[in-house]
Amino acid sequence: MIVKRVLKNGIRIVAERIPSVKSVSIGLWVNVGSRDEAADEYGVSHFLEHMFFKGTKTRSAKQIALTADELGGELNAFTTRESTAFYAKVLDEHLSTVIDLLADIFHGSLFDPSEIEKERQVIVEEIKMVEDDPEDLVYDLHLEETWRGSPLSHSILGTPESVLGMTREKMLRYIARTYDPKEMVIAVAGCFDPEPMMAQLESAFGAYDNTGICLKPRCAPKIVPHVQVKKRKLEQAHLCIGTEGLSSLDPNRYVLYLLNTILGGGASSRLFQEVREARGWAYSIYSSPASYLDCGLFTIYVGTSPQNANKVVDLVLKMLNKIKKDGVDADELQRAKNQTKGSMMLSMESTSTRMCRIAKEELYFGRSLSLKEIVCEIDKVSLQAVQALAKVLFQQNTLSMTAVGQLNRAALPKTLVI
Repeated sequence: MIVKRVLKNGIRIVAERIPSVKSVSIGLWVNVGSRDEAADEYGVSHFLEHMFFKGTKTRSAKQIALTADELGGELNAFTTRESTAFYAKVLDEHLSTVIDLLADIFHGSLFDPSEIEKERQVIVEEIKMVEDDPEDLVYDLHLEETWRGSPLSHSILGTPESVLGMTREKMLRYIARTYDPKEMVIAVAGCFDPEPMMAQLESAFGAYDNTGICLKPRCAPKIVPHVQVKKRKLEQAHLCIGTEGLSSLDPNRYVLYLLNTILGGGASSRLFQEVREARGWAYSIYSSPASYLDCGLFTIYVGTSPQNANKVVDLVLKMLNKIKKDGVDADELQRAKNQTKGSMMLSMESTSTRMCRIAKEELYFGRSLSLKEIVCEIDKVSLQAVQALAKVLFQQNTLSMTAVGQLNRAALPKTLVI
């Protein structure tokens, strides 16, 4: 059972008690990410995520790390395009200690200029690491061009230039402008004693206030169709073929999950079977939907030899067209439903996964969705619904492609025809 409590300052607490486990996961989620950054702030959300762990009024950065390790659990954070989360997973007996640690990090971080100077070099190295990973790089480049001009198009990490220009004052201004308690969720899943935990959370976070909020409204971006090639000295060609997706709130999102599973969501998917198994043209090929509050992308990734790149692109486009024209069969749909439900149920054995799920549901829907409700929605999806969605999404005027590797632009189609 999931319980919800709203503190006087607007911070929401959602908690799912699972007495059969020994662990507990807790996360402080802020509904702010890289899409909320102004042009002179690129990368600040992610930089802040690092800096919250670099020393407080009572703990040094090393003491924070030592405390986390002594608990035998995990203390970390991550930034997305729409949210920032600080989380921990520990044994249930250490929950009180980790709440105190998270509160100290959130309220007492110093943002010491000397630590900022060191951390900016760490983040520049992180950016280089992404640039050395062609699968990550091609996706970032694809997003940059597909949503050109939108805050959603920019890398979460920022650029080397924006990171090197980051200052303590800029970080503090960003927190003052965006960290709204009414846009924060504390999610807990695992073994805990509800009343003492709620009392400690209220004491630790209930006094937080921010009167300088000036969040800019989020605007859904427009797709910019394109075919681009970025030359890199690589053995493979890495391709992203994308089209419009659905928002996180779209009622057809369950149809999208199943369409993705059938097309490229596993070893039995059409893309995997046709491109890898039947022809041997790739080791890695898959599709994945990315959903945001007001928009989404549907992307197919493949790593192949430069010699086979054009054949792979042609085959992928034919497969998109086929699913539009002919739909899917009943056995495919049932397998996709079983796979989706099974994967979801297995993931529920992890307290960290359950914590993330209830946090996201609270941020997007303002309530928790029961497993029964989700399973019911999956089971309701029809063959006609899958084909209808494919016809909506796989449109020529929204198709784009980014390629990274030793490819000649002339070897690829000028536009994607479907």
